[in-house]
Amino acid sequence: MRLLIVEDEKRLALSLAKGLTAEGYAVDVVHDGREGLHRACEGAYDLVILDIMLPGLNGYRVCAALRAAGHEVPILMLTAKDGEYDEAEGLDTGADDYLAKPFSYVVLVARVKALLRRRAQGPGASPVRVLGDLRVDTAARRVFLRDDEVTLTAKEFAVLEHLVRRAGEVVSKADILEHVWDFAYDGDPNIVEVYVSTLRRKLRAELIRTVRGAGYRLETGR
Repeated sequence: MRLLIVEDEKRLALSLAKGLTAEGYAVDVVHDGREGLHRACEGAYDLVILDIMLPGLNGYRVCAALRAAGHEVPILMLTAKDGEYDEAEGLDTGADDYLAKPFSYVVLVARVKALLRRRAQGPGASPVRVLGDLRVDTAARRVFLRDDEVTLTAKEFAVLEHLVRRAGEVVSKADILEHVWDFAYDGDPNIVEVYVSTLRRKLRAELIRTVRGAGYRLETGR
């Protein structure tokens, strides 16, 4: 899952990015409303964390512009303000949730996970995906092969989760890089092959097929 943080308080933004990266998300950070709108329109983000009080364009206008352009990415709005009017205004412009500062980091992570779950699975759907002997709980971030739990790092889980969400489809290396690594990553793109190799070793080699010249496919019934 790839997240965009639009927050002009740089210490807060970098702190959130560090924590969410440790949770296994790819995180990009910008500090200006106009840049945030541009990045959200151009990037393939799964969720935007958007401050209201921003230079350039405020969060209300960024949110309204995204919705007017047809972007359905979940938006979690942050603000130092507090009160029902501010919350109502944020939700009226198209935000999906609202969190007033100061807030608990644990609460923010819980809101992020809930919004991502809602987007991926729809209301009331189970967060557990079962693909043959493989069981992946995207909410608890736990993986089981038959009855045995498999321990994965945050980044390993992120790669597997992206493949699981598109099980049976061919997913390109570029697509995995775009969703699992952040915008600033400029290392070796073969890092994807390293993580796929590790997942094959920890799970079972034939679960993830290589489609030559196209990418990888997670098998759905093995």
